[in-house]
Amino acid sequence: MTLPAECGHLAAELRRLRRRTGLSLVDLGRRTPYSKSSWERYLNGKQQPPRQAVEVLCAVAREDPGRLLALWELADLVWSGRAVPAPPRAVPVPTSAPSAAGSAPAPAGPAFTGPAPAGPAPAAEPAPAPGGRRRRLVLTGSVLGGVLLVLTAGLLLSRESGPRQAGEAGPAEKMIRNPGCAGAGCAGKDPVRMGCGGAGMVTALRTDTGPGARQLELRYGALCEAVWVRASGLRPGDRVELIVPGVADPQEVRAGDLDVGQYVATPMVPVPRGTTGIRSCVTPGQPAAEARVCFG
Repeated sequence: MTLPAECGHLAAELRRLRRRTGLSLVDLGRRTPYSKSSWERYLNGKQQPPRQAVEVLCAVAREDPGRLLALWELADLVWSGRAVPAPPRAVPVPTSAPSAAGSAPAPAGPAFTGPAPAGPAPAAEPAPAPGGRRRRLVLTGSVLGGVLLVLTAGLLLSRESGPRQAGEAGPAEKMIRNPGCAGAGCAGKDPVRMGCGGAGMVTALRTDTGPGARQLELRYGALCEAVWVRASGLRPGDRVELIVPGVADPQEVRAGDLDVGQYVATPMVPVPRGTTGIRSCVTPGQPAAEARVCFG
């Protein structure tokens, strides 16, 4: 199957992001609201992905979604058929032409068979060549694509033209406005898979550094109304815990070999009564002699 350029470009960029995450299609299906088979179709250009799928993959890969969403807009025009203009309106062709002397058109009658009148005759309108309408559609679509690319480039340049303050998400980052859960429905669920950690949705309540440069970031998702711990710098066997007052069992996650150099998140805990008293803990797996350390 030959993909239109816009769709092929989007699929190639999505595959690049997937390779950056280091996740297989099975892992991607576990960490996002979309299944393994859905990602296979999106990444190979067999189906236009939902806008939210692009946002979620950018969040997993820790990439600003602005450029990918601009590519998604172009591809969506093609998939939806909105990039194909309406057929051109037919223009009536006059049935008779004025004479060289400028007299009124001759009445309808038999075709004139005598010698040609003196002076240059009006140029006849050429008949449309076969395939001309198709060429006009292609040309119109190309012009439309060029305009959209110029607008996209202007958006990206304006976004990058000024310095950002530390911690500022930036105007081009899009919020995922339809996460997979909210409140009590998020209990025990993966924040990445549920789409609760998109740009503009998260408040970092606290960031602590444990032994061996292990970092624990306590995060609150506004739309999901839940907290979780995002950890980095972990080693195989490390255990990270989230302890919320009033919740009997802590939420925890253990780091494996594939988590080295990656972010690791605990399952979420809803916090309808606020975020006071929440603790985050890490227990190093290597060396085993290091003790559990808690913050908060």
